[in-house]
Amino acid sequence: MTTPPELFEEIKLYLPKYLSPTAEENLFEALREYPENIDSSKLYSNMDKEIIYQGDGLKNLLFIKLPEESIRMVNSMIVTNTCDNNMSNPRLFKTCVCYTPIISLKKYISVLNTEIKDLKRIAQHVSNLKKQKITQIFFLPEGGNIKEDSFVFLDRIVSCDVNYIYEKKIQENRLFSL
Repeated sequence: MTTPPELFEEIKLYLPKYLSPTAEENLFEALREYPENIDSSKLYSNMDKEIIYQGDGLKNLLFIKLPEESIRMVNSMIVTNTCDNNMSNPRLFKTCVCYTPIISLKKYISVLNTEIKDLKRIAQHVSNLKKQKITQIFFLPEGGNIKEDSFVFLDRIVSCDVNYIYEKKIQENRLFSL
């Protein structure tokens, strides 16, 4: 699926004015090839500090999806700003960390095949998901400690006290940092 030319014209409005024509063309070429051109070895890192970064993947965080009453442990991605997670920032209130579960794309497709059974529609949905075209979904390609293509729903966020996360030893439980 190609990117419409009008989208590139809109993107140009937000680019730095000092960007050379060659750099601009390189950027647009990379956008045309997205997501096939993702190099996951450059996408994920593994920070060695005991700091919670926005975009971190962490193992075994508590998750509840109301009105269901069950609580499970899931791998999750932190969505709270890094500065808000930092314990050295003084606050007059307790700070909470927001995160959302990391979902296996393979398992999600399996559920879609069971529930929808329209292969063409599912294929288009997955293509859009991988191209970051679904606003409440963030795609996480396989790489680093992400063993298969995955994603997060940005509308399934839960929160907990930041101290709970820090007690879990960040470095031991970090899957990745974006």
